[in-house]
Amino acid sequence: MDLETLRKEIDTVDNQIIELFAKRMDIAAGVAAYKKEVGKAVYDPARERKKLADVVSKSRDDMKQYTAFLFGQLFEVSRLHQSRLLNSDTELWNNIAGAIENTPKVFPSNSVVACQGIEGANSQAACEKIFQNPRIVFFDSFDAVFSAIEAGMCNYGVIPIENSTAGSVKQVYDLMVKHEFKIIRSARVKIDHNLMALHGTKLSDIKEVISHPQALSQCSKYLEDLGVIVTPCENTAVAARIVSESNRRDLAAISSEYCSSLYNLNVLDSAVQDYGNNYTRFICISKNLEIYPGADKHSIMLTTPHRPGSLYSILGKFYGLGINLLKLESRPIPDKDFEFMFYFDLKASVYSEEFKQLIIELQQVSEDFRYLGSYTEVIE
Repeated sequence: MDLETLRKEIDTVDNQIIELFAKRMDIAAGVAAYKKEVGKAVYDPARERKKLADVVSKSRDDMKQYTAFLFGQLFEVSRLHQSRLLNSDTELWNNIAGAIENTPKVFPSNSVVACQGIEGANSQAACEKIFQNPRIVFFDSFDAVFSAIEAGMCNYGVIPIENSTAGSVKQVYDLMVKHEFKIIRSARVKIDHNLMALHGTKLSDIKEVISHPQALSQCSKYLEDLGVIVTPCENTAVAARIVSESNRRDLAAISSEYCSSLYNLNVLDSAVQDYGNNYTRFICISKNLEIYPGADKHSIMLTTPHRPGSLYSILGKFYGLGINLLKLESRPIPDKDFEFMFYFDLKASVYSEEFKQLIIELQQVSEDFRYLGSYTEVIE
């Protein structure tokens, strides 16, 4: 049998599948109507497990694995179809819709904002990009920033979430699990690191360099070539202040150019990061859900059931709804062995039906679902 004949046979079978698929979806619509009438949820995991085991048992031995995969996808599509037909709003979606309606149409130009570090920190630069005239209150730690917002001491907080070369700020992800907050805006800031020391110090004098761990990581190749001791501290601006208050000619800081003038230091070498395209993304967080006009980025966190294909099933929803997934990060759940929370950034208009559908469906299939906010990003 030649290839063309085989392809025609496949076409014939495919046509039959199309007809049967449409018939199955029509029946699923009837199931959806019944579930709505009796108040039953679309997702019925016990029924799906039983059905999947049944169809696999009827399959040929060499097709069992493929059959399980095919019908798993079919169940997913059927749930999507039923959910769209029911279009039942959840409490979370009503909260999102309420925030879209009630949030002021203009982002605040000034407010009391919590930042980690001291004067000259990169979070200050990000804050000043997000707000025109912020009243910044500095705190020693990221945890203190979250706590300040929860306690009502500050309206907002600005904290780093990831760097283009050093990766995610893992401590912030852990704090996301611990605290309740919402992201209302983000900013991507170009970061140039500079090596600075007391006036009169030469590059050859330097034996030790201090800075924030992320900054040290972003300059690791440069520091290795320099052959110095690296010592982490809580902030790049703090590093500059420590050097300015010391009498050591062998000590240098990695910090911003702004900090060199602020703390009266001499820049020994500029732009010492390993990669020129070095950006840090900061998020602006709030205790309350605020969604400003034009929001097209969203952040969520969720856990999945411990069974094969759970994460794949979640990712299939993004594909099925045509939503662009920008980031996927996993973090261990504190105090739980080998359990992970997944963090997603996605792009879609907050006003789109696809975004609404995704939020409603992910709630149904996730063991723990957390909506972190919808926002726009300021890019330098």
